[in-house]
Amino acid sequence: MEGFATCKSEIKFGTDGWRGIISDSLTFENVRVVAQAIADYLQGINQGDKVFVIGYDTRFLSRQYAEECARVVAANKIKVFLTDKVAPTPVVSYGVKHLQASGAIMVTASHNPAEYNGIKFKAPYGGSALPEIITEIEKNLYCKPVKIMNFFEALNLGIVQYFNADEPYLNQVRRFINFDLIKNANLKVVIDPMYGAGAGYVRTLLENTSVSVTEIRGEKNPGFGDISPEPIAKNLDLLKKIVLEEQADIGLATDGDGDRLGAIDNHGSFVNSHQIYALFLRYLVEQRKWSGGAVKTFSTSKMIDCLVKKYDIPVYETPIGFKYICALFLKKDILVGGEESGGIGFKNHIPERDGILSSLLLLELMAAHRKNLREILDDLMNEIGPFYYERVDLHISNERKKLVLDLLRNNTPDKIAGIDVIKVETMDGVKCHLATGGWILFRSSGTEPVVRIYVEGSSPAEVQSVLKSGISFVEGK
Repeated sequence: MEGFATCKSEIKFGTDGWRGIISDSLTFENVRVVAQAIADYLQGINQGDKVFVIGYDTRFLSRQYAEECARVVAANKIKVFLTDKVAPTPVVSYGVKHLQASGAIMVTASHNPAEYNGIKFKAPYGGSALPEIITEIEKNLYCKPVKIMNFFEALNLGIVQYFNADEPYLNQVRRFINFDLIKNANLKVVIDPMYGAGAGYVRTLLENTSVSVTEIRGEKNPGFGDISPEPIAKNLDLLKKIVLEEQADIGLATDGDGDRLGAIDNHGSFVNSHQIYALFLRYLVEQRKWSGGAVKTFSTSKMIDCLVKKYDIPVYETPIGFKYICALFLKKDILVGGEESGGIGFKNHIPERDGILSSLLLLELMAAHRKNLREILDDLMNEIGPFYYERVDLHISNERKKLVLDLLRNNTPDKIAGIDVIKVETMDGVKCHLATGGWILFRSSGTEPVVRIYVEGSSPAEVQSVLKSGISFVEGK
């Protein structure tokens, strides 16, 4: 069966895939259009004879959207391996590599609020689609009639086949992580998958160790408890509470599709992604003796610059979006790549963010140092100096977003919060470097009507002062 979409709603891939509000721009019709564009892309590069993977998260209608994608891809004579249950993005991505598939569709809106859903496309290497791939897929939108077949007919014919993606992925994690270090560390851990697809994975991998595990928010809840499933400080009050009540050593939170990590230390303090990235970089170089460069995005801390200088290893800065980090993993010898949002990828794994693997590596790091996370972080700060960081998301209209960013590009202020602006960069948004060594970045979200303000400084007072000034500018006060 074939048919053209009747309404050409705007479909635009953002930082990592296409996302939209359910029943607004995110409709079954548009899902079919995107699936057809992906199928056409695969056929166009002569990959239609390979199998294709489809997975989905815990969001409202994710399974149904995944089945709809399977109907379209199968109708284009491409065999589909559909996950037999909810699966995190890194598990689906590893499934691509394991099956030597042509790629994958992951139905998810990642960390976005509950009213969103979306589609990520994963390439044959098991990571984010590069910008040039996304460009080709977007060119295919609405170009050909959407082909579709009955889902149960596709199952009966074997064109769509269920598969369990867990075991290959779990085995890979067991190879990567030093469980011999973890198993006798007697750690007490609270896991918070934030009602997302990562539920159960860290707990399963810690079986047969001495680690005591409590998992919260592990049940399926498409409303995500009225918060966005993003592991940042403001969304982790419950995890902080349970860590303190349980007198746990650490709390570990993953986002809606399990590819990002946030942490709470044993004092109930949030440990941000920059700190975690810096700890991983130091551990992999000093303890594991691994080599390779580091990749950071435009909004990532200067802590990474301090460490790469110490280790005399190359550092690469990219626009925001793991697809840019992924591109460098494919081209160069990269040890670790990370971004402000909590997504970190590693050498000797797939070129993909992985919150589950990151959670376990953080436990390995603690076990190796025989210290709690706060003590390890304090050691690092004593070594490279204090860094404080904060991000604020301001919900404003798309028209106001454009006005603010255009104004900043064309008329950058000489001072912010009374501090001289000494350098301006516009790789991805507008970044003002300050005379104190700190910086502020204004950037428009690629998936929501939001302007994000990122600030780093050498003291909490400096960060708050600069942030307040940045907010006033965006709000026109």
